[in-house]
Amino acid sequence: MSSFVPIYPAKSLTIQARGLPQHLLIWGDLGRISAQEPLLLLVHGWMDVAASFQFMVEALRQQPGWAERPIAALDWRGFGQTPGPTGADCYYFPDYLGDLDAVVHALSPDHPIDLLGHSMGGNVVTMYTGARPTKIRRLVNLEGFGMPATSPDEAPDRYTRWLDELRTPMQLKSYESLEGVAGRLRANNPRIRPDRALWLAQHWAREEGGRWVINADPAHKRVNPLLYRVEEVKALWARITCPVLVIEGLQTEYFVLFGGRYTREEFLTRAEVMADWRLEGLDDAGHMLHHDQPEALAIHLAAHFTRPQTAVA
Repeated sequence: MSSFVPIYPAKSLTIQARGLPQHLLIWGDLGRISAQEPLLLLVHGWMDVAASFQFMVEALRQQPGWAERPIAALDWRGFGQTPGPTGADCYYFPDYLGDLDAVVHALSPDHPIDLLGHSMGGNVVTMYTGARPTKIRRLVNLEGFGMPATSPDEAPDRYTRWLDELRTPMQLKSYESLEGVAGRLRANNPRIRPDRALWLAQHWAREEGGRWVINADPAHKRVNPLLYRVEEVKALWARITCPVLVIEGLQTEYFVLFGGRYTREEFLTRAEVMADWRLEGLDDAGHMLHHDQPEALAIHLAAHFTRPQTAVA
């Protein structure tokens, strides 16, 4: 099986931020960042890597005005080529916002940026934009719908589970070959093209001791002891002033995972607190819509990043 060959390969960049060497992929010249050509920063989801956006970037480069636009994608802490903190045994959501803030200020200190996040990354960027509304010019959330609401009485059992998991070693499966990793990617998402899965596999995993090991800290598998507080999230969303585009895969199974505890209709109700937002869908696409339909996705993105902002009362 042949592998995908990028037309627009990325360059690696590592910056020191919050005590970690934060790894990014860069397309284009960061020196071009300006008010007219703002940086587009991409952040991936849970158990993913920055290279996951390569197919979408390839398609976006074909859109008018995007041939040289500066684009960057971040490996979250403990994923890809960004290590986790020394001795970390679990990860906290606020740290993602802190890392994002450090990277945004390092890459574009003088100009607001365009920001896009997928899944977990979509949740991070939407919360972050509420905390730093003047730093974001346009926002895109790819299937970052949030989580089921929690109540305070869930806290004791959540903390008990967390304490138990701290005593339990966490491991990720390894694979005999790169093709085995690609097979795992295709099992997770049958819509991804085989050549793209094989290319992504070399970024999703590394060879170590004759096996291919996923580029992720197993500690990510531990439960977060902090509850998902919907009212706090909505308060952040309500402070967003820029245009927001939420894109869903029309064949997504995101809400099915919650067994009725959280629905698409509930997300739509939550999203009403945002002043200027809209929802669009991609057909023949599931949760990994940037893998499934990168060309169709790029058309939506290019239109969003150039559309006028709706006046906010």
